[in-house]
Amino acid sequence: MLAEIITIGDEILIGQIVDSNSAFIGKELNDIGVDVYQITSISDDKKHILNALDEAKQRVDIVIITGGLGPTKDDITKHTICEYFDDKLIQNDEVLVHVEKLFAKYISTPISDVNKQQAMVPSTSRVLMNQYGTAPGMWLEKDNTVFISMPGVPYEMKGLMKSQVLPGLQKRFDRPYILHKTVLTYGMGESAIAEKIESWEDNLPSFIKLAYLPNLGRVRLRLSARGKNKAVLEEAIKINVDQLETLIGDIIVGFEENETIEKKIGSLLVDQGKTLAIAESCTGGKIAQSFTINAGASAYFKGAVVTYATASKIDVLGIDPAVIKEYTVTSAEVAEAMALAAKDKFKSDYAIATTGNAGPTKGDGDVEVGTVFVAIATPDSVFSKKYVFSNLRERTIGKAVNKAFELILGVLTKNL
Repeated sequence: MLAEIITIGDEILIGQIVDSNSAFIGKELNDIGVDVYQITSISDDKKHILNALDEAKQRVDIVIITGGLGPTKDDITKHTICEYFDDKLIQNDEVLVHVEKLFAKYISTPISDVNKQQAMVPSTSRVLMNQYGTAPGMWLEKDNTVFISMPGVPYEMKGLMKSQVLPGLQKRFDRPYILHKTVLTYGMGESAIAEKIESWEDNLPSFIKLAYLPNLGRVRLRLSARGKNKAVLEEAIKINVDQLETLIGDIIVGFEENETIEKKIGSLLVDQGKTLAIAESCTGGKIAQSFTINAGASAYFKGAVVTYATASKIDVLGIDPAVIKEYTVTSAEVAEAMALAAKDKFKSDYAIATTGNAGPTKGDGDVEVGTVFVAIATPDSVFSKKYVFSNLRERTIGKAVNKAFELILGVLTKNL
């Protein structure tokens, strides 16, 4: 069962917006046993759209289209779909009533004829009512291929996917089961992991595929199983994950489907009745954001400061200028002093601190670009580790964030 996603809009092609819709749609389709064969982004051009629809029809069973359904002249998807299906637009009274109600309730300007045109749909389409906007979705079929057109506004598209598109596809097609289990590892590179698990990987069942997903100091291992019997797939994945844990259990920190490493750290802190504070320099608040984005973080997270400049380390955290002068701002001594100061300032049990030189220039310090010190203050002590990550700024920051997670997790699980 194959699908293609077609996103329409010049704004995507020129980089004005990021196509987040395809990622969402792809995941949702995969969850119901539909493989995405291809993702295509095209311009608001009639010929281009017609060609894309025809080519997709030759490849897949389901074509999902987003974008180009607005009320203005540059949105031509509906008219182009009508041409492709040799159809015509007709007024759908239910959609018109819905549009009029939206304007009456939420929009101060009077409804115009242009807005009312949103109720015009291809005569052979099944209308998918859009509860969050004026543009309805449309379901059409041609030669056993299903075409579904939805608005490009993400929250409107997501509402339609959840309420109508996915249930419709589940009813329309007999699909296999596709199950994924993603193992989260920290502290070992992709090639080193591959070497350790080579024999295990070679002996995976033919219906299970392994993918390596490396990212700045962490590697996700995704096992994907496909078949008609869900129970068989679940048991096979469990057996193989258990075998994997015997090989690299020391670097496995959890499973993506259950919780991220940040959530795991938070759960451990709550279980132990402990709290956390953070002082960041080169990571610029990314560690704190990773915790506070999760609901319930207030149960363990006390607070954070971003003391980016040397002066702020002195003025806000009270770091002794003599320590900075003697050891430089990028040093184990300063990182540890920052962690202890954050722990004291926020009255927490644990604290994380980062200081480093992410580049591209050396800044206030004289250390090599890419050098980062990560410090952890515990209820009884403080320690730090030095890393030289990369001469690329973004890569250094990302690796520093992930190393901070790895260190605090090791402390909480008594592995450090």
